[in-house]
Amino acid sequence: MIVWLFQIAIFWQGIDRIKHFLNWAGPLVYVVMLVLMIIVWYQAGGELIPAIGTIFSGGSETSGSSIAAFMAIVGTMVAYFAAVVINFGDFTRFVKTERQMKLGNLLGLPLNVAFFSFIALIITAGTLVLFGEALTNPADIVERVDSLPLTIIAALTFFAATVGINLVANFIPPAYDLANLFPSKISFKMGGLITAVIAFFVGALWLSVISQIGVPGFVNALGAIVAPFYGIIVVDYYLIKRQHLNMQELFSSAPGSAYYYVNGWNTRALIAFGVAAMFSLSTVLVPALSSLGGYGWLIGAGLGGLFYYGLMRQFKAEPVLAQQ
Repeated sequence: MIVWLFQIAIFWQGIDRIKHFLNWAGPLVYVVMLVLMIIVWYQAGGELIPAIGTIFSGGSETSGSSIAAFMAIVGTMVAYFAAVVINFGDFTRFVKTERQMKLGNLLGLPLNVAFFSFIALIITAGTLVLFGEALTNPADIVERVDSLPLTIIAALTFFAATVGINLVANFIPPAYDLANLFPSKISFKMGGLITAVIAFFVGALWLSVISQIGVPGFVNALGAIVAPFYGIIVVDYYLIKRQHLNMQELFSSAPGSAYYYVNGWNTRALIAFGVAAMFSLSTVLVPALSSLGGYGWLIGAGLGGLFYYGLMRQFKAEPVLAQQ
């Protein structure tokens, strides 16, 4: 409840306040994680490196299954970031140059994920040495240490991390989506408030319903549903529109405008989405396809783009038009 109310308070003050909060919340999480890594590394000593090898050894007997498991995890990670990727424009609208956008993505995604994964790996290996089992949940590690100062610091860090991640991944995208869908009735702030109310009930059902499904299964299912949108957007911009958009008509709902389609809806895109989502979601829900569970997002995005291209290729923009 406290986190929920704090998120609404930050969000209600606007993007600038969110930016300022993230500018100190992100580094704070890194500082605490680095300190924890150093402490664990120091206490584990020379046993740490062999423990890392134990973590990577896994239980697979063949290299093929190890590679498949790794790729499935990669697929789950992609599904985790899927919603933010689709709502990429909600964040790029605040950069001043294309270079800023590219630099932000380079630092924020591959480099950040690699560095944070390294920290998590060291800490996990250290817990294997210190506690006899690999602990991946920071809260479990803090509980084992049983230190009041560390517990307080960790609680503040978890609080900041939770609020920061939720604002970026779960508040801003749907708030803009609702505001763009009903611009005359819903503002950005009102969209965020509607999102918060829905999120409250999702949170209330988390322990009793959603967590029983399993977080990976839940993430993969959600990613499989939204994945076709990504494939459709990419194919439409690069292969159908040839990177050419009519910026004036893009915001027009007048009949006969370039993006009016059928009563304002691109029915071919909806068909491509529905068919692709059905296939990708089946990789999560159908037991016979469980081996493809980690690839739900990749399958959905690929099929969405493929089906959309097949339905829309007769409407491809001419190369001459794309160069104008």
